[in-house]
Amino acid sequence: MNSAARSVWNVFKRSSQGVDSVSHGHHHRQEQWRGIRVKVLNGNLESALTFMQRKMQSSGIERMIKHEQTHHIKNSEKRVLARKNLERRIKSQDLARKLKVILSKKVRGL
Repeated sequence: MNSAARSVWNVFKRSSQGVDSVSHGHHHRQEQWRGIRVKVLNGNLESALTFMQRKMQSSGIERMIKHEQTHHIKNSEKRVLARKNLERRIKSQDLARKLKVILSKKVRGL
């Protein structure tokens, strides 16, 4: 089992553990993890795995798993990630600024 599959398995194990528990007469709710369910049609495991990977990417579970990883990240990799985050933030701020200008013109009736 590769590391990505192991991480997914750990997430799914946590999701099955996130049930209501009762202790000392008080209800305590543990944190509940969301899981992804994929149907394997006609025993075609490969297509089910690719479908699951797409669902993981879109749902953000993949990002959560990568965030939980505890292995060492090289400085060069940190610089690349920092630059990508900065570019993403600047792009988002630029888009927000443009939308604000458009909305303010629309409100004024220009």
